[in-house]
Amino acid sequence: MNQNITQNFIQQAIIHFEENLPRIEKCLNILTEKQVWQRPNPTSNSIGNLILHLCGNIRQWVISSIGGKQDIRQRDEEFSTTDGLSKTELYSLIKNTIQEAIKTIKNLSEQELLEQKSVQGYNYSALGNIFHVVEHLSYHVGQIAFWTKAVKDKDLGFYDDMDSLNNINT
Repeated sequence: MNQNITQNFIQQAIIHFEENLPRIEKCLNILTEKQVWQRPNPTSNSIGNLILHLCGNIRQWVISSIGGKQDIRQRDEEFSTTDGLSKTELYSLIKNTIQEAIKTIKNLSEQELLEQKSVQGYNYSALGNIFHVVEHLSYHVGQIAFWTKAVKDKDLGFYDDMDSLNNINT
């Protein structure tokens, strides 16, 4: 892998981390505190649970595994928590976690990206861990958006800016 591919991969991962934050924020802003912790059914998770889960996943797979910070994840609590954090606190938690993950990966070398890491019994390169986290984040942000749309019966307009840009360029 050459430096251009290395830096491009890292930049793409950062773009995906950063594009999901406003989506989470938009959902939190239109929901009530109660709705953030509401579960669609007993076997599903609330948006609050999903945010806690994302923070645990990002911390474990990137910040701890790649960055060498202590793994403090309490995975069961991510799903058993039913309230206690406000929308503002949840957003701050995910924002700070993503910012720390970006700081962790921003200047990785090709050699560091190829180092093997073991998390939850899986063995991937650091590159594989980052790929897992980006995919996992996008998957759960999709769930957050879907549940927000179901609760509010409202289009979230994630791509409104893209539509305006496309109209300008045509």
